[in-house]
Amino acid sequence: MLTDQEMLIIAERYLKSKAEHFGGSDIEVVILTEETIKKPYGNIYDYQSKEYILTGNFNKSLVGNSQFLVEKKYGRVVGFGTADSLESYIQDYENETMTPSLDLYWYPDEDRFDYK
Repeated sequence: MLTDQEMLIIAERYLKSKAEHFGGSDIEVVILTEETIKKPYGNIYDYQSKEYILTGNFNKSLVGNSQFLVEKKYGRVVGFGTADSLESYIQDYENETMTPSLDLYWYPDEDRFDYK
């Protein structure tokens, strides 16, 4: 089982990898650690652009960024979407009924995204 600190490191690596794979690597993002949701199976993180956090300038905020889960047991990252509420995505995860997408999971040891 991973510690909170180990999961946070994976979360930071995930954001860096996601930016490199999908564009946006020129935007520095920060994890909003005070908004972390701790579950028995892992931690759910939210993030925002550093410039928005420092300035409050809405034009510098990220749009369409969704929370994600780092699983405590293996460190796999589960990306949630923005179409439904966070509670809905958590429920789908807990019920094992998440809708597959090409970037649903990120495997930190392999730096790859997958749908399974």
